[in-house]
Amino acid sequence: MRTPRVVIIGAGVGGLAAALDLARAGVAVTLAESAASPGGKMRQVAAGSALIDAGPTVFTMKWVFDQLFADDQTSTDAELDLTAMTTLARHAWSPTERLDLYADLEQSVDAIGQFAGPAAAAGYRSFCHRAQLTFDLLDAAFIRADRPSVGGMMLHAGKTRPGDVLTIKPYTTLWRALHEHFRDGRLRQLFGRYATYSGSSPFQASATLMLIAHVERMGVYKITGGMKRLATVLANRATRHGAMIRYGAPVQSIIVDGGSARGVVLASGERIEADGVIHNGDTNAIASGRLGRAAAPAVAPTPAANRSQSAITYAVHAPTSGFNLAHHNVFFSNDYATEFDDVFRLGRVPASPTVYVCAQDRDGAFSHPPGTPERLLCLINAPANGDTQSLTPEDLASCQSRTFQQLARCGLNVQPDPAAMGVTTPQDFERLFPSTGGALYGAASHGWMAPFQRPTARTRLPGLYLAGGSCHPGAGVPMATLSGRLAARSVLVDLGSISRSRTAAIPGGTSTR
Repeated sequence: MRTPRVVIIGAGVGGLAAALDLARAGVAVTLAESAASPGGKMRQVAAGSALIDAGPTVFTMKWVFDQLFADDQTSTDAELDLTAMTTLARHAWSPTERLDLYADLEQSVDAIGQFAGPAAAAGYRSFCHRAQLTFDLLDAAFIRADRPSVGGMMLHAGKTRPGDVLTIKPYTTLWRALHEHFRDGRLRQLFGRYATYSGSSPFQASATLMLIAHVERMGVYKITGGMKRLATVLANRATRHGAMIRYGAPVQSIIVDGGSARGVVLASGERIEADGVIHNGDTNAIASGRLGRAAAPAVAPTPAANRSQSAITYAVHAPTSGFNLAHHNVFFSNDYATEFDDVFRLGRVPASPTVYVCAQDRDGAFSHPPGTPERLLCLINAPANGDTQSLTPEDLASCQSRTFQQLARCGLNVQPDPAAMGVTTPQDFERLFPSTGGALYGAASHGWMAPFQRPTARTRLPGLYLAGGSCHPGAGVPMATLSGRLAARSVLVDLGSISRSRTAAIPGGTSTR
């Protein structure tokens, strides 16, 4: 039989996972990537002489990669040098209000009790129980499902733990649910921040996003070499099985012939014909016609009002003082509701932003030689309007001032050198990831039905499949990885792919000869 051919657009983690699964199953894979290296949003930015992770900084759901690598006859630990973080994150509201969360439940309970009192500690226990119930319910019924539905979730719950749906209350907002566990507004800020992991507002996102708290307690890791190392490893594994990765090869259009996707045309004019195409990028790039008018009806467009948030990031190589940084740190604003109102309703950078700082040279001991520069990624939320609005030099200067003033207000002093700082704005993210406005997570998860409305692997156009954080199961490195595997499985099923050499495992425990 002729070897089936598949083209993958985009070497983000979803495209790389799909390439690995398909190449291992005997498919002839060509992966076209516009950048000079793999990773997509998992990218590095130069800050002077330092390279800094300027995309995802958190490695969680290790079991997703354990399965991916095990299916390829290797292991996560053999491919990546991981350090388990005992401290999940350090949080600050002022120089005297600081709270660490730990991988160990009892440590966190004690820390919260000392920070906000015994009632808050008890509230955290009940919150963790609810977060675990939420994860247990949604793991099989939603996260790993090919085509999740509310009915499927209810059916799964009815067969296993029917009372859990009532307990987790998916119909309420995350912010309202947090009131059931925490009277202290600072703790609601802390745990409400999980909505931003999908680019959403805690005041509009479903309470089901509290499952992220459980995921983090199951393990947060630091990768030696940075998150970019993961992309490099996956690219190497895929090419070992024969996948061809074409860097510096942006795709101009998807070829549609006979009502099916039949390959791509590169910006150079080169045609690459195939039996199927996987698009590992924001789905709105297809819907907006950036990949050709013929393919545009394959997916529904994402209205600008439904976009997830963007960000302004500062990749900084500078000395710090006054605050003992952990690897992950959050410096909270004093007006959380206004912050999200600014981003989602008014379409402007928050006047008083919460600042996330990843101190990439810090390990579990939180040690760093004083006075020496360290690598920091500082991030604030911003509206996804990079396709319609541009920040002026005065706007950028004001944003930068407010960002570092917020750090100083909480006790962290950073004196960035403009020559050792890389800034990325929503306009830059729109340029890197077209048709998004700079949105980093596809559509926002606002409303309890939003997760079920994300596109799944198969599109309306036969032969065209989706992977990446804008489709099911959602945003984030492990979720995008799962999306790539789901896309690969759909391709293998639809094409009836036959391996030339051996049985190849695909997600869900099915094997295709």
